[in-house]
Amino acid sequence: QVQLVESGGGSVQAGGSLRLSCAASGRTLSSYAMGWFRQSPGKEREFVAAISRGGVSISYGDSAKGRFTISRDNAKNTVYLEMNSLKPEDTAVYYCAAKSAVAAGPASVYDSWGLGTQVTVSS
Repeated sequence: QVQLVESGGGSVQAGGSLRLSCAASGRTLSSYAMGWFRQSPGKEREFVAAISRGGVSISYGDSAKGRFTISRDNAKNTVYLEMNSLKPEDTAVYYCAAKSAVAAGPASVYDSWGLGTQVTVSS
């Protein structure tokens, strides 16, 4: 089973940017499709983005389209989430997840999850 550790979260002002990283260990990341999700207090977990094993197929949740970019570097066993034009409503704990498949999406059952990294956007 792959282990995932997110980093890069923090506090920024609205309009700012953050780059989240998800580092994998235990298994090579190239065997997994990857996803980013987020959850804020009192809300359900929300799909943010997903990327296929080879990076060819990418999908975004409505809140991420046009502002966030998911990417991966299989040589570094790391997946990234570049977040621009951040809004206060983007405040949440962001989680990365891995699925042992070619591709994955919002409804996929993921095999492994990280513990999350907090993103706080102030107005």
